[in-house]
Amino acid sequence: MSTKHFLHDPTHLVTASLHSLTLTNPGLALDTANKIVYRRPGYGPAGQRTHIVSGGGSGHEPSFAGMVGPGLLSAAVAGTIFASPGAEQIRAAIMGRVEGHRDAEARGKGGGGGVLVTVMNYTGDVLNFGLAVEKARAVAAAGAGVEVEMVVVGDDVGVGRAKAGKVGRRGIAGTVLVHKISGALAAQGRGLREVAQVARLVAENLVSVGASLEHVHVPGRTKPDVDSAEYLRDGEVEIGMGIHNEQGSSKEEVELPDLVMKMLAQMLDQSDEDRAFLKVNSNEVVLLVNNLGGVSVLEMGGIVTEVVTQLRESYNIRPVRILNGTFMTSLNGLGFSITLLNVVNTDIGGPSMIEMLDYPCEATGWSSPISTRTWEEKITATREQDFSGGGEIRPSGLKMDGATAQQALTRALETVVAVEPEVTRYDTIVGDGDCGIGLKRGAEAILKHLKSYPMSGDAVVDVANIVPIVEKEMDGTSGAIYAIFLNALVASLRSQGQSEASPKVWASALKQSCDALSKYTPAQPGDRTLVDALYPFVDVLAQTGDVKEAARAARAAAEGTKGMKASLGRTVYVGGSGFEQVHDPGAWGLASFFLGLAGISSAIQQV
Repeated sequence: MSTKHFLHDPTHLVTASLHSLTLTNPGLALDTANKIVYRRPGYGPAGQRTHIVSGGGSGHEPSFAGMVGPGLLSAAVAGTIFASPGAEQIRAAIMGRVEGHRDAEARGKGGGGGVLVTVMNYTGDVLNFGLAVEKARAVAAAGAGVEVEMVVVGDDVGVGRAKAGKVGRRGIAGTVLVHKISGALAAQGRGLREVAQVARLVAENLVSVGASLEHVHVPGRTKPDVDSAEYLRDGEVEIGMGIHNEQGSSKEEVELPDLVMKMLAQMLDQSDEDRAFLKVNSNEVVLLVNNLGGVSVLEMGGIVTEVVTQLRESYNIRPVRILNGTFMTSLNGLGFSITLLNVVNTDIGGPSMIEMLDYPCEATGWSSPISTRTWEEKITATREQDFSGGGEIRPSGLKMDGATAQQALTRALETVVAVEPEVTRYDTIVGDGDCGIGLKRGAEAILKHLKSYPMSGDAVVDVANIVPIVEKEMDGTSGAIYAIFLNALVASLRSQGQSEASPKVWASALKQSCDALSKYTPAQPGDRTLVDALYPFVDVLAQTGDVKEAARAARAAAEGTKGMKASLGRTVYVGGSGFEQVHDPGAWGLASFFLGLAGISSAIQQV
């Protein structure tokens, strides 16, 4: 659980966050006293008669205030973190911050305008919003207010009927689909009765469940006891956790595939009488995968792929819309939720749920810009035709013993794999920690290639066949350096003519490759890079023709990088005294390769 924050005063934090919305969207205004974000007069469709007001505790951003804008909410009311706003705040939003027409010119078709209040099913929210709605209705009955309807959204299946009791399902991320669809309908000029009808229909056809690796800490509160229920052990996931740190259905140690399987079962297993709230029987299903605030975009992508794959393979469900993003958070919650909307006929004539989901809106919190046309064209064409990059490699006549070379190269690559933890530890201290993994990934890919395509004995052909593997499997700075060097090595080896690939020939070709590499990087020995191990190997090999002596020179140079201050690479930006404690990871990895190539077993011994 992270208890670190930039802003520690929760009151200031909420106000400042709400104010930021008026800075990023000039069409919005803030009633600071009541913590209401609302659309400025004239900002939105001219014919809109029904306006939607929602809200709840802060800490769920971009819901609710981030959903204010044309095509979505007209106003949102914020409470303190994880606490409902008060009834007077809500009444101010309904009565004074939106334009809710009372005209009945279209009562025969959708009713006159008014205000639809949507609220998630939490006791405090339902009571406070309900009180505000009743006050507004009382005024409307006296002929001085607006017509008001209220829809309560409860989509969470994580707790189940037995545990939820009379309270019912909690409202979580599926609520934003209610907002989007009803907001689009309101923007098209529909009356209050129709908008409320569709909002309820959407809510009735939603199921959601969340999971998190950690509970969250609210700024301004004391740190919880590490032995409390708010802490989860490493590898433990709380399935069904609520968005206010509420406990879920279970705590389990599961990997993502099993976690998703359990979550989908809670939503879709009709034999689970405690959770079978909805039978998905529509040909159209919408999937929303929501980031609870603390999951990286990269990891969310992996989660979405797993969810979509399991829906297809286990339930034969192929969602017609897949939404992935941060819609409703639990502060910086390290988790996600899955929502399914069973698309049904709205029975109002006109746009479908999907059309309203795709309807344009303008709100900083709605992060789904893919158009209807793109979804429905279902383009399947690709540009995956094979690109060889240069055709078959011509033999060079530069000969070597293929079996012996393969044995030496295999030994060298296995050494690189073995020293990965050591190199990673070094790079964690002085870099970003990826050097060892990158070297290992490249080494393992080459080893796999060699098993299927043994070395031929033509030096140029064999090196050239390895180059694409390095280019594909090794990324980052070191990957680029190795790729440049090996491409240059192919050309310099071919220039050696038809002869035996002796150590002296290799040394000459390697020296030319070093010269080519120097055109792209200023790195020289003493700069604390992999070049510190490369150049001594090449120089000693040229002088002696002895691979073992050259490898020992590379190892000694790599050892010499300990305490050497970096002049190039990411280590330059890393502060502290780490450079005094460890060798340069790139130089150490390359020196280990050379020692393995020479058959020196001490290559994997830690010093």
